[in-house]
Parts: sequence; C-alpha cells; structure tokens
Amino acid sequence: MHICGSLQWDFSFYFKAVLLIERQGIMMKIKEFVNLMTGKFDNKEQFTSMKKAGKIYPYAQHVNTACNDKIRNIPEDFGGIFIVEESYYETDGRRHASPNLFLITENEEGVMLSSYEIPAGEDKNTFSYDSMGFVDYNELKQSEKFTPALYHEKNGVWEGGSVSQFTPVMIFRLWEKFSDTSLEVSESMEVNGKRTFGYDEPIIYKRV
Repeated sequence: MHICGSLQWDFSFYFKAVLLIERQGIMMKIKEFVNLMTGKFDNKEQFTSMKKAGKIYPYAQHVNTACNDKIRNIPEDFGGIFIVEESYYETDGRRHASPNLFLITENEEGVMLSSYEIPAGEDKNTFSYDSMGFVDYNELKQSEKFTPALYHEKNGVWEGGSVSQFTPVMIFRLWEKFSDTSLEVSESMEVNGKRTFGYDEPIIYKRV
C-alpha cells in the first residue's frame, strides 16, 4: 500500500509538472505575440511615400495596450491577455477613432484573437486604455459578430486573420502580419459584394 501510494503521488506530481510546463510554454507564445503587437505605432513612412506618389491614403496611428490590470475577478487559471486597441485614421484633415477590446488566447491551432464588446458605461467612440475604468471579468461579453482570428508563427513572424459575416449582406475581412519591424493590417468591409471600406494595400505600421 505504501509503494502504490508513493507511485500514485509520483505520477500525480509528474502530470502536474507536465501541465505546468505546457502552460508556461503556451504563455510564452502568447506573450511573444502580445509583445509584438502592443505599443504605439504609425504609418508615417508609408503615408509620406503614398503622398509623394499622389495616392490617397490615410495617416494612421495604432495604440495597443494590455489591460488585464483593469479587469477584476479574472480566474486564477486564466491564460489570456486582454488588449485595448486604439486606432486613429486621418484623411483630408478629418480624423476618426476606432477603439476595440480584444482577448488573446491560444488553442491547438495557434494564437486566437477574439473581439469583445466595449464595456458597459464606456463611450464606444472615445474608449481607450487611459479612459477605461475597472470592469468585472464576468460582465465582459464576447462579440457575436466577429469571427475570432487565428494566427500562426513562422520564423518569428505571426500572420493570420478571419472573415466575419456581420449581417446577411455585410462582410468584414481582416488580415494581419506582425513582426519585430512592423505591423501590417488589412481591413475591409463589403456590402452586397461592394467594398465600402478598406484599401488595396495593407496599412504598414512602424513602432514609434
């Protein structure tokens, strides 16, 4: 009985150790992904080039900030990282903001980016990390419209995206490529098969 009990304990300890190692490996991948996408970025270099070529293209700024510190009651075994994404676009002197709240997790296929609704009580037009108040994890709601985007890593570069059917006639397409030199983001909206938002070339952000 003593030997069996000892073996049972050894196996239990072994499996716990394996799970811990696997969990640490997963978190390393997520943190690697998050480190590439968080910070302050703009496409000044691309915008200047496009302007010289006589092409109409927006000047864009991108601010991504991890925000788990502003979310209360996150489960102890939670393996994801929430991100506040602030995007600002300026065309012909007109500027508009497009904020989002994302969750970064990992599954068997790669790293997953899921969209969440802007927390209740926050202004959806001006939402930012700085303006974000504390919110309870259990009150957060995942977007029903956005199809989670899946990313794969190859040689230190992450690439992926998704296609979301917002309505029977509206489709949103997302494709992104993250590296230690830039973020390439291609977004487009189609209504009845006609593009109503987006550009022929991805926006290329460089870290500021």
